[in-house]
Amino acid sequence: MNDYTRLFDLIYYQQAQFPQHDAFCRKLNGVWQKFSTADIIENVNKVSKALIKLGVKPDDKIAVVSSNRPEWNMLDLGVLQTGAVLVPIYPTISEEEYHFIFNDAEIKFAFVGDSGLFQKINNIKSSTPTLIDIYSFENVDGCKHFDDFLLTGNDIETAELEKWKAAVKPEQLATIIYTSGTTGNPKGVMLSHNNVVSNIKAVKPILPLDSTMRVLSFLPLCHIFERMVVFVYIANGVSIYYAESLELIADNLKEVKPDFFTSVPRLLEKVYMKLEAASANLDGIKKIIYGAALKFAGEYDINKNYGIIDNFLYKNVYDKLIFSKWRDALGGNVKGICTGAAKLNPKLARVFTAAGIIISEGYGQTESSPVISVNLFDKERNKFGTVGPVIAGVEVRLDYREGMGEGEGEILCKGPNVMMGYYKRPDITAQTIKDGWLYTGDVGKFLAYKGQNYIQITDRVKEIFKTSGGKYVAPLSLESKMKEIPYIEQMLVIGENRNYVTALIVPNFPNLKDWCKSHNVSVGTNEEIVKSVEVKKMLQTEIDAKNKSFGNWETIKKFELLPNEWTIEGGELTPTTKVKRKVVMEKYKDQIDSLYSGVKEI
Repeated sequence: MNDYTRLFDLIYYQQAQFPQHDAFCRKLNGVWQKFSTADIIENVNKVSKALIKLGVKPDDKIAVVSSNRPEWNMLDLGVLQTGAVLVPIYPTISEEEYHFIFNDAEIKFAFVGDSGLFQKINNIKSSTPTLIDIYSFENVDGCKHFDDFLLTGNDIETAELEKWKAAVKPEQLATIIYTSGTTGNPKGVMLSHNNVVSNIKAVKPILPLDSTMRVLSFLPLCHIFERMVVFVYIANGVSIYYAESLELIADNLKEVKPDFFTSVPRLLEKVYMKLEAASANLDGIKKIIYGAALKFAGEYDINKNYGIIDNFLYKNVYDKLIFSKWRDALGGNVKGICTGAAKLNPKLARVFTAAGIIISEGYGQTESSPVISVNLFDKERNKFGTVGPVIAGVEVRLDYREGMGEGEGEILCKGPNVMMGYYKRPDITAQTIKDGWLYTGDVGKFLAYKGQNYIQITDRVKEIFKTSGGKYVAPLSLESKMKEIPYIEQMLVIGENRNYVTALIVPNFPNLKDWCKSHNVSVGTNEEIVKSVEVKKMLQTEIDAKNKSFGNWETIKKFELLPNEWTIEGGELTPTTKVKRKVVMEKYKDQIDSLYSGVKEI
């Protein structure tokens, strides 16, 4: 096979081009279990035959609720071969959300990862009339096992399966992905085989991958970002190792020694925080060198001509003594990391690139399968603070609206990657896709660089607000700038219809504790830290310095420190770690009101 037009073609393409002995790998009882390309094809066909035996028809909906594992992708490919539709769902959402999605999609069969997820889905089974049965990848009391499911279709002939596969067309619906959203019920994004395949083919030449490489997969496969990238891995013959859990990523990185992986900014921020915190345990010359290396990395500029002394320190001191250890912590072989789903602080891109690991930030949405643009894995053409040039085959234009800055506009996208529409919601589809253009809701502008136009994301259309004085404020720009302060972990800018702008801030408590210790500020708990006069005074100074980059009407005049981190479990974040603005503002209404209490104007 020399080409692929449907998603399940990819595994056969790999078998023809570069069959692997360790195509999919998982840790089981302390040992990495390896599935060859041939093993995967055998299991994928068993999935398809079992579904056919169970009476599944083209366009029937099959749900998967599980963490990353080889069975996830085998199920995916097997479902797609029958013309049925895979509906991947986050393992972290509530029973109420499962109930909505299962009934909206009319799920026929569900596959879950473990006992906890089985219990959640089993609890809604009686109120989901279309749900026939549930299967588990792990041994769970009262639930049928995936291995038993695979045996179900043993009497289905391969020739019969081939007829089913041949009937699947590239333009056919392949998957429905329910976007988490920050308000209301999730919407089901319909993507065809061709939608995702077009994205795979556009991204494949950009990612630094070949059939000799290993990758570690840990971002949720239920998100189109990781799922599409896994398809790219398959197309390149890359060996995929599935992380055991988020808690064990550090261990798995050292074991697998991957050449590449994907991430989200939140995880990279946590890695950087640990790098910063490491200096607190040093003293003397080690502390001085580490601090100098961190400062150099944070200000690194690939286009700057460094002098003899700086180059010597970079290559012979910082890299050998500090940066090499950072690379070792990631396994020692990482050549690049692709990040998406949220805005990346440019400082992080500088830090990792200086350490010899190119961070490429991309941009897209579930509705665009997902990639619209991505930075190149080339130090000379990777522009920090942007999401790179538009990928091949896709068009982008900007639609200016009132309140946007010079050169800005809502990002509109047209191409084969644009979704088929929202499931059962032609009304919202008509609002989102007009004349073939996908209205992304993101605000951006073009920056000319190295002969190409790079996209810079500046905000979300719906989050730009107007103060009571009639001035527009773009909160994302403020939040991104303020989060450069090492003592700020999370932040929400507020000020719609108010006289001035304020912010809720979740501090970086490890860094603040180090600061308090070095400045003899006596605090213990998080509650004590956020109430500390000295801490607030220091942060005010830091914020005032960043405020100088903005107009007076949009600067942060007051802020409130919060003692607890915003989390997915707490309801403040979506599964892709975006802040649910409405939820946070309702939850902290009293704190917000206090920021404006008794003050008419500042």
